[in-house]
Amino acid sequence: MAKLTKRMQALQGKVEAGKVYAAIDALNLVKATATAKFDESVDVAIQLGIDPRKSDQAVRGAVVMPEGTGKSVRVAVFTQGANADAAREAGADIVGFDDLAAKVKAGELDFDVVIASPDAMRVVGQLGQILGPRGLMPNPKVGTVTPNVAQAVKNAKAGQVQFRADKAGIIHAPIGRASFEAERLQKNLAALVDQLNKLKPASAKGQYLRKVAVSSTMGLGVRVDIGSINA
Repeated sequence: MAKLTKRMQALQGKVEAGKVYAAIDALNLVKATATAKFDESVDVAIQLGIDPRKSDQAVRGAVVMPEGTGKSVRVAVFTQGANADAAREAGADIVGFDDLAAKVKAGELDFDVVIASPDAMRVVGQLGQILGPRGLMPNPKVGTVTPNVAQAVKNAKAGQVQFRADKAGIIHAPIGRASFEAERLQKNLAALVDQLNKLKPASAKGQYLRKVAVSSTMGLGVRVDIGSINA
């Protein structure tokens, strides 16, 4: 087994193995153990009681974090006409149609989020091999294919986070930065949990939210008492 660094040994001494902490205590602990020389991301892993092999139990969506994510994002919008003007007014960084598709094909990918109006999907659909592997393909399930591109741009700029259950039925998502107060992180975590509850598959049996753990980029995972998240 790899030898732990002094830093990791010190962190392990602060987190009680096997203990489940109240949300606010867990988040304060994550902040206290985020000792890297940069503002670490605070992330959550949520184990869902689903069978991800079944298509009717796939969980995917998006939520606007009420306290933001601490990250600025560049937004590209595929649309035209009045929608293009509305997207620019809402704060989109790049707006286009066939011209934007040509830039993407040429390797110009200077954006973090892609939004498209429904009429643009005939153009965007041709970019699947480029956008798909990068997690940039617009999808109506997360609100990035929509007639209201202006609102989608505002959501992205306000700190919208996209999520989907992986093959193990686990949701991974950022909820802020280590520099955030613990109360702000808890509000974001609660917003994510509320959205997950709304997306619970009708065919999912038993306990839906099974385990929740929070961590920072370079820190240790801390288990969270699910019942304390909305406290």
